[in-house]
This record gives sequence, C-alpha cells and structure tokens, in this order.
Amino acid sequence: MELKGGEVTLEPLNAYAHAAALYAAGYESPEALATWDYLIYGPWPDLESYKVTLRAQSASVDPIFYAIRCTQTGRVCGQASFLDNNAQNGVTEIGHIWFAPVLQRTRAATEALFLMLCYAFDNLKYRRMQWRCNALNQKSRGAAHSLGFRFEDIFYNHRIFKGKNRDTAWYSILDSEWQGVRTIIGNWLKPENFDDAGVPLTSLAAKMSQRISSERGSP
Repeated sequence: MELKGGEVTLEPLNAYAHAAALYAAGYESPEALATWDYLIYGPWPDLESYKVTLRAQSASVDPIFYAIRCTQTGRVCGQASFLDNNAQNGVTEIGHIWFAPVLQRTRAATEALFLMLCYAFDNLKYRRMQWRCNALNQKSRGAAHSLGFRFEDIFYNHRIFKGKNRDTAWYSILDSEWQGVRTIIGNWLKPENFDDAGVPLTSLAAKMSQRISSERGSP
C-alpha cells in the first residue's frame, strides 16, 4: 500500500516503473554517486545492471521496499524499506535508505521517514523500531537522532562490506517513547515552521535533544 503525505508519497517499489528515475537521480552528479558510499551495494555500471537489483528488491517480502516520489516535482528520488520484520514480537527496522542529493536534508525527507514510523507504530502497533548504520556514517547517525531514535550501542566487526570492516551503530524507538517523538516531528513538519525558501525555522535535532534531556532529568 502507498504511504501518502503532503510532501512525498511512498510507493511500493516497482522496478519497471521506478528504475529509470532512480538511476538518473543516483548518477547525475559526483555528489549523487557518493550517496552509495555507505550502502552495501551500488553504484552500478549501467541501468540494466541496476534493474537486476531493483527487480529482486521489488519481489522481496522482507525487506519491503518503497520508492519515494516528491509531490512538488513528481520525481522519484529516493527509496527506503522495512526490514527484519518480526510481527510476532512487534519489531521492525527502517533501512536500505537511499536519498538523492535533491531529497537529502529536506522537509520531504523527514516526512518520508515519519510516514514509515507512523505506519509501523500507529497502524501496525509495533513495539520497537530499529535503525542500524555504519558507525562512520555521521549523516545517518545524525538523521537517527533527529528522528528521535535513541543510541543503544556499537557492534564492532559486525560485518564486512565492500571489502572493508564495518562497525554498526544501533538505535531504537520504543512504543512507550513514540507519542513524544510523534508530537515533536509532527509539529516540526507543519508549514508554519518553514520560511518561503523551505528552510526550517527550528532545529529538529535540538528539539529531540531537549526531549531526551527532560526524560532523563538534569545531570
């Protein structure tokens, strides 16, 4: 099913419908090519080889992949997935996140991940949402914090990726924390929090830091 917001729509990934647009968004500049650095796959030498991966992703039932379409431009410029889905225990994860440069650090990017959080917690009643990333990937770790994920630990030598060691940083949001997180992100996404150029007037990361400090009490 689609997850629809004001800025973006998350569409179930379809290699035939989305491959060309995603490939173009991921290869149109050196900056775009660099977005693949921390993913376990990519970049690919050509569109046809990329389609092979997207066909497998489109058919996958775990992870469940989405393509992200921006409402304003109509462009497909990112993807994300639910993975390691454990319905019996109410645990899932947002991962395989790839955002083209045009989507990164935007209101639309935050809304895309917020829609996934809302679907997991509000609709599916999950108890725990996970976020894992390369411990060296400061952008991903910053995004996790801004979305209200709490840092748990680092798994050292967790895997080998692209011929190199990877230490993995683990984060989570629990159902007991969700309403507070939901309120902060929901308020931050409101139109009045953005100027005419789309720049936010407040810092989501700062608001999440305040939340964590208030929950834990003063040092």
